[in-house]
Amino acid sequence: MVSYRYKVNRQVFENIDSFYEHVALRYVHTYSFELLKRNINEAYNSIYMIERGLLRRKPILQKWQGLYMANTDKWYFAYRIEGNTIFVVDSCHAQNMHEKTN
Repeated sequence: MVSYRYKVNRQVFENIDSFYEHVALRYVHTYSFELLKRNINEAYNSIYMIERGLLRRKPILQKWQGLYMANTDKWYFAYRIEGNTIFVVDSCHAQNMHEKTN
């Protein structure tokens, strides 16, 4: 089994944080701080399962063409592999996985 190193773009973490911060604002009376922290930690931890349980897939977003994609039930990640390093370049929550139209 290949031992991978992970380099994660700051935007990946910002997307995760932003998504759950918006959930917390929307459901201020029912979404606890503990649940917010747990959801964020689960999303962060799932990044490091890429190529170790999260299978490589063909990207479904146009902006991710030329990259690989992996997903959990809640998060999709775009990444590339160079040698033994996985560069995670973008993330998107499952409910937001669609092409933007103007």
